[in-house]
Amino acid sequence: MDFWEVVGEILWFMLLVAWFWLLIAIVADIFRDHGLSGWGKGLWCLFVIIVPWLGVLIYLIARGASMHERSLEHARQSEQQLRQYVQDAARPSGMADEFAKLADLRDRGDISEADYEAAKAKVLG
Repeated sequence: MDFWEVVGEILWFMLLVAWFWLLIAIVADIFRDHGLSGWGKGLWCLFVIIVPWLGVLIYLIARGASMHERSLEHARQSEQQLRQYVQDAARPSGMADEFAKLADLRDRGDISEADYEAAKAKVLG
């Protein structure tokens, strides 16, 4: 093989990788769209799989503009879920922390023994 044949093979390989990436992105977008019915999703997938080049081209023309919006919404939801998880993980966990706070308040004299017992009963439910 000479140099240009290797360059040609690399070019075709990169085009194949780009094609698979585009196909995966389109199938993910089809299933990410909550406004599309099950039949619509099935027909788009069938169209993209049976007639791949034409199917992808038509999908990009017909629904390409809204792909970006769905992608941004998915990223927004993922970020919101991550933030919620981090906030939940950072919160004091459970009854043990509540009991420790109540015991600290009692030991400092901020609440009476009766208040401590009432709050403890409330924490226990």
